[in-house]
Amino acid sequence: MTTTGAATLAGALLAMAGCHAHPGPTEVPAVLTHPTAESRAELRQVVARALNRDTVTLADDALTADGALIVERTLRRDAQGRPLQGMETRARPEHFRLVRNGSRCVLVHEGSGRRFTLESATCVPR
Repeated sequence: MTTTGAATLAGALLAMAGCHAHPGPTEVPAVLTHPTAESRAELRQVVARALNRDTVTLADDALTADGALIVERTLRRDAQGRPLQGMETRARPEHFRLVRNGSRCVLVHEGSGRRFTLESATCVPR
């Protein structure tokens, strides 16, 4: 191997080592801060999309005290508010978690592993 070839190889090895020494932003558990009507609407839309539903109902303070979000299936009811009889699939609740990746707030659907960046939300590490 020539001196130039050895220097190139050494440089390539150092560059590869440098990539491992400085990983990208780490992902940490997070909570929402200062939720707005816009960020709450975006959260509802993202959760509904993740669950293939038209709409979901979430509390206004969802993900503000804890980075975990559990969404249960709504029982169908009749006009008097009684649960409908018949086949009811007792689906397990859906779990989500909020993480901060760099400066981004990312909602992770635990069931599928899908990740959704919340564009209008602000969050801090928990």
